[in-house]
Amino acid sequence: MSGEKRMNRRSFLRGSLGAAGGMAAVAAALTPLKDLDLSEMTVENFLQKHYKEMTPEEIDQVIERVSKEVEERFDVRPELKDVKPMDGVEFTYLLNLGRCIGCRKCVHACVAENNQSRSPEIQYIRVLEMPRGSVNLEHSNHYYGDKKVPKKDHFYMPVQCHQCDNPPCVKVCPVEATWKEKDGIVVIDYDWCIGCRYCEAACPYWARRFNFAEPEIPKKDLNPKMGYLSNRPRHKGVMEKCHFCLHRTREGKLPACLEVCPVGARKFGNINDPNSDVVQILKTKRIFILKQEVGTKPRFFYYFDEDYGFGD
Repeated sequence: MSGEKRMNRRSFLRGSLGAAGGMAAVAAALTPLKDLDLSEMTVENFLQKHYKEMTPEEIDQVIERVSKEVEERFDVRPELKDVKPMDGVEFTYLLNLGRCIGCRKCVHACVAENNQSRSPEIQYIRVLEMPRGSVNLEHSNHYYGDKKVPKKDHFYMPVQCHQCDNPPCVKVCPVEATWKEKDGIVVIDYDWCIGCRYCEAACPYWARRFNFAEPEIPKKDLNPKMGYLSNRPRHKGVMEKCHFCLHRTREGKLPACLEVCPVGARKFGNINDPNSDVVQILKTKRIFILKQEVGTKPRFFYYFDEDYGFGD
């Protein structure tokens, strides 16, 4: 097949999953290659092992291949790493609903840090505006824009991936392209994702995003500091989501959304450290778990200061 186009694993698996058997399987086998996604046509992509099965040497080879692909695409040489979880660390995120002013600076910092498409713009964080005293997500407003906040008698609830301990998105993935790592972060291997969107349907927090179009990032806006399982550029037809900025947090830094928050509404840390801020807050504040009844056991919590008066 020298000189011919080769389908990638995502195209092959998506076609295979679409065939139920019998004549359907034959029809799928005879589908012209022009009808399949051929955006990644290398033998290396097709034969790449699952991330969890690769040796350190094989991972290094993949990192080099992806780095070259990024450089060809953006004319920027990335600082791409495979950052592993730290022993004894389980990340937890808390958000103070009494302090959040709905400025959405977290949304924009996340987009910039994680190389999310600018056109169409993909955002991992939704900030919901609701009247104070009511938590009605179905009637919340997340199209209010960035101006004239906070609005009187309203509060703001940012929602993003909750990094569930019992993640329904992982259970429904037919190719194990998403999984939970030992530090609690649920990750996606974009090379393995086939774009079936089962995980998007399973997530009760509407935290996953699908690339309906080829993501567009201006060269000047590309963040060259990348992680293989986090903010490396994605392609059309794959899912993505918040990953607690693992390329930062696994190296002792804070998530981009937290660093930019002007009112200190966000807290992040290791729940296994009894002296961490997150443990102290969980012990002493009024904690709210979004959609607790669905049993996902999230690692993302909301809390209130004692004088906030929520529900009054």
